[in-house]
Amino acid sequence: MPGMHRRRVKLRPQRVLQLAAAALFNGYALGFGTGRIFTGPSKGICVPVLNCYSCPGALGACPIGSLQSALGGANRHFPFYILGTLMLFGVLLGRGVCGLLCPFGLVQDLIHKIPLPKWTVPQKLDRPARLLKYGVLVGMVLLAPLLATGMAALPAFCKYLCPAGTLEGGLPLLATNPSLRQAAGALFGWKLLLLLLILAACVFIHRPFCKYLCPLGALYGLFNRFSFLQLRLNPEKCTGCNQCQRSCPMGVAVTAHPHSAECIRCGTCKAACPSGALSLRAMAAKAPQQKQPGGQAK
Repeated sequence: MPGMHRRRVKLRPQRVLQLAAAALFNGYALGFGTGRIFTGPSKGICVPVLNCYSCPGALGACPIGSLQSALGGANRHFPFYILGTLMLFGVLLGRGVCGLLCPFGLVQDLIHKIPLPKWTVPQKLDRPARLLKYGVLVGMVLLAPLLATGMAALPAFCKYLCPAGTLEGGLPLLATNPSLRQAAGALFGWKLLLLLLILAACVFIHRPFCKYLCPLGALYGLFNRFSFLQLRLNPEKCTGCNQCQRSCPMGVAVTAHPHSAECIRCGTCKAACPSGALSLRAMAAKAPQQKQPGGQAK
């Protein structure tokens, strides 16, 4: 209508990367219609994110599922290739993989935009709860396949916990395969309930799965301090307004701990900073020397 202007929707670079990564990792669109899993040569390649092998659109393999299969398989070989892939992306991006590339991270981000009241988990509960993901990494991903035998050696995280597998693999396959729907039992009921609880929590708490349960996030977080992608603070520009911390989806004290293992390098704090004191850059790119309050260069 005359005199009316259409509102342009401008996507942040983070959202563009998330959408592009989701499309790339799940590019076999035909699979969603046929209910058949892609089995081409690329399925032997690990993607760097939590992306279920059983997703009908998946073009690659999930590193967590592959790691468990290698440790708990009949041959029980050491997964040099899988660990090498995880270390490569850890060194390059650190936990930026979670904030920029993970499809399930994108799902959590979008659900959190539902306009309902948001919750802040008290620190006395939040801090110990964040250790759970390290327990999942060590207990379910590493030790369970090594110590268990027979059917119990099947990937424990994928079988009992992973909500991404239920969302990306279980639900699409059941929707297109009547025989699978008939065979679904109590285990799938448990996985579906867990998925619904996590998605419901996403409405009120930003990225609860990433904060408390994701073993891949736990692993990548170990690389944050020395990964090439770093969050940098210019103290001369910082006004101490704490807008960065209030906007952070992971609850990081940005100015005090820019290298925190919880930082997913999503750039939300950078976008929220009114003075432009924050930047995401490669570690090799040296920032100009900053002066401390005493006048000495940092």
